[in-house]
Amino acid sequence: MVAVIGRSGSGKSTLLHLLGGLDTADEGRIVVGGQPLTGASERELTRIRLRSVGFVFQSFELIEELTGEENVLLPTKLPGAPPGGAMRARRLIGELGVASVAQRSPHELSGGEQQRLAIGRALVNDPVLVLADEPTGNLDTSSAATVLATLRAIADQGRAVMLVTHEEHAASEADRVLRLVDGRLEGPGVRVEPYAERNG
Repeated sequence: MVAVIGRSGSGKSTLLHLLGGLDTADEGRIVVGGQPLTGASERELTRIRLRSVGFVFQSFELIEELTGEENVLLPTKLPGAPPGGAMRARRLIGELGVASVAQRSPHELSGGEQQRLAIGRALVNDPVLVLADEPTGNLDTSSAATVLATLRAIADQGRAVMLVTHEEHAASEADRVLRLVDGRLEGPGVRVEPYAERNG
């Protein structure tokens, strides 16, 4: 699990968009799960995003007209999605602790519940890389700690997780912390205060 910290406007979201195949780089080479993004066609990028990359957003981006479970299932309905999506969705909903609220609409749920459902949606097609853009930005302290612990658990299962944030304490669950300054990554890392200690 890698955390990238930086001020607003430092290029954090742009970095995630490049790694997720949402934007194209002017130079250099980007490879995700052994698949080169550089020079890939839009069709190839769509396939890579669907099967290899999961996105978690600050504002959850759940569809209000769907239940929580239907939101998690949504990527499995797209052409080219890997088989077994319904089974994976049920398992994830249970593992993420949102089974009791999965039939409710997003507006009926807390921020933490919405973000855990959004994480389930990001994982449902079994991606090799999870990109989390300020995933705790709209959450209270308790919900933020739960979401960070969830991302840590995902990484411990062998999945690559990149978290970007402007809050240094939110990066404390990461194995490696990098700083993005004016579009340049600085490392190998910075010392951060553990989230629980800072807010406990």
